[in-house]
Amino acid sequence: MEIEGILLLILSLGFLGFLALGVPVGFSLGGAAFITTALAVVSDQIFGAYSGLDFQVFSLVINRIYSLMGNWVLVALPMFILMGYFLDKSGLADRLMSSLGLLTRRFPGGLALSVTLIGALLAASTGIIGASVVLLGMVSLPVMMQAKYNKSLAVGTVCGAGTLGILIPPSIMLIIMADRLQLSVGDLFLAAVIPGLILTGLYALFIFGFALMKPQLAPAMELEDEASNETLWSLVKAVLPTMALIIMVLGSIFFGIATPTEASGLGALGAMLLAAMNGRLNLKVIRQSLEGTMHTMGFLFAIFIGATCFSLVLRLLGGDELVANLVQNWGAGDYTKIAAILAVVFLLGFFLEWIEITLIILPIVGIAVVQMDFDWLANTGMESTAQPSLVWFCILFAMTLQTSFLTPPVGYALFYVKGVCPKGVELGHIYAGAVPFIILQLLALALLLVFPQLVLWLPSISY
Repeated sequence: MEIEGILLLILSLGFLGFLALGVPVGFSLGGAAFITTALAVVSDQIFGAYSGLDFQVFSLVINRIYSLMGNWVLVALPMFILMGYFLDKSGLADRLMSSLGLLTRRFPGGLALSVTLIGALLAASTGIIGASVVLLGMVSLPVMMQAKYNKSLAVGTVCGAGTLGILIPPSIMLIIMADRLQLSVGDLFLAAVIPGLILTGLYALFIFGFALMKPQLAPAMELEDEASNETLWSLVKAVLPTMALIIMVLGSIFFGIATPTEASGLGALGAMLLAAMNGRLNLKVIRQSLEGTMHTMGFLFAIFIGATCFSLVLRLLGGDELVANLVQNWGAGDYTKIAAILAVVFLLGFFLEWIEITLIILPIVGIAVVQMDFDWLANTGMESTAQPSLVWFCILFAMTLQTSFLTPPVGYALFYVKGVCPKGVELGHIYAGAVPFIILQLLALALLLVFPQLVLWLPSISY
């Protein structure tokens, strides 16, 4: 084995070894890169085995980090995260759940359908997966348990609806994907709209069908007509501000009125105003929201810096070219290659968080995807410089990671919801409840794989 291959193996095993020891991800990535560089220097000095990697070359990471910190696309991240924290504190989710839940109680499965709709609204408002799952669990699980809902259906609905934030814009994951692959954030946001609606629709159809076949497990509750009329007006007052915020943020991006960075600032301001309108805005809420945003961004940028070190060493050792050549020289068809890549990403999602996979794996496999020749590329209506095959692949990639969030035994969403479950809901109920939603996500993924226009139709209209 050549020295580059040995160092690549050390780089990979070093990263995994640090993770196994409980070292934070950012330090694991950066530490593995630094140690690999040090070993490359030692091997060159002792054995004369020069790999093209030394500390002078490794110093290029300084310029890369400087460029990272000056990236205007990434400015949208803290603003969208701050928007999510303000919405969390505004009480809108509680108002939506109480009014929408009361309005749909008379229908079998109505409460679960309400949770799905609220999950889609939260996804389009915040894009923070953990916050959405926890918030939905806190406001909806006690209500569904009191209504005698099947425990697995209740927690499965919360997990499925909470993870919609991965896909439905403004998704933080999509912003990072756009930055890594030099794609338009607006294109990725538009590309994710129809897949997000398809997935939400599949959830709703499953819940409705389940409630029709087994109404005793998702029972309806009677409600007086007067209360129903009053609840309808409460629902309108709860939904309109949320929809106005979504239209202001996403509409300004889609119609070219504002860049994603500018729209993120509008969203944060709008969420703060909504919190003020609901009487929830005070110095404590502002401090908690700002501190939460700073903690989240500190975590993200520690990983960004570590991933920058890791990817530089990986590239200098030829690791990205090695993977790209392996995929390109594999005799299978392009769709088989895509399916194999997604299967590997799905498995990696059990052990790594989405941000590491997006920062390290996506740019490597993206090189291989660009080299693939799909027969539908000429009919997308998008300019070739917009890389329609990469836009399509990014949505497949995001939905695959969304599936791994739900898959037992280590799906992150399952543990988020476990932390807020009422007494009596066991881990077995959570695992059983997640299975139908995993199947629905795989079905949606297959639809997007077979029909790329479901992803590319909206972006093509903008050209």
